[in-house]
Amino acid sequence: MRFFILKFIFVWLFLLLVKQNVSLNKKIAMRKITKDELFYMSKVPRLNLVNCVTGYKSANLIGTCSENGTLNVAIFSSVTHLGSEPPLLGFILRPTTVPRDTYNNIKETGFFTVNHITEEMISDAHHTSSSYDEHISEFDKTNLEPEFIDNHKVPFVKGSPVQLLCKYVNEYKIEENDCIHIIASVETIYADEKLFHDDNWMQLDRGNVIAINGLDGYAVPKLADRFHYARPDKPSTSML
Repeated sequence: MRFFILKFIFVWLFLLLVKQNVSLNKKIAMRKITKDELFYMSKVPRLNLVNCVTGYKSANLIGTCSENGTLNVAIFSSVTHLGSEPPLLGFILRPTTVPRDTYNNIKETGFFTVNHITEEMISDAHHTSSSYDEHISEFDKTNLEPEFIDNHKVPFVKGSPVQLLCKYVNEYKIEENDCIHIIASVETIYADEKLFHDDNWMQLDRGNVIAINGLDGYAVPKLADRFHYARPDKPSTSML
């Protein structure tokens, strides 16, 4: 009887080890796409692919106002931090071979706002990418509401948990594709108190802030962990 029990245990352990080994050696099915294949790919599949491969992108609504008072709001996935001393950010504008209301308004007034997008805003935020005439405000075509804070003339987006007032500083033309990199200073930050930790770090998932996947996909990221400053030859340690 003991022999059969030992045999059963041995077989069970053997099968368990085989299963674990198969799991460890299981390969991800990777697709290879070369530059030549990208070149000959049709426009939409190429756009979808190239816009996904760099990972999740920030999702922001940029608010502007023209000299004649027309409000504009448009979704951007290219807003990035450029430095904290002084506080600077940048974003990319596509070539101005067609009218770009956001660009024209910023050049006219020198100011704009950056507003984080929440899950509840996704549909309306996405709609702001539509091409309306310059005299038509996207605020009038969506459920997004303008909000004016501290007598600033440029509109913020009501309900956004993080809102930035920004001032135009400079621009650089990207010669390779004729896009424009706008550089701006962060003049004022308005943010929901519940996002803040004691060290001024902001936990964005508390505000239900979204990210963009590719051109037209939206995700709601959740915090996985936060780590102390990394140092050579020392293991990373969690701050949570």
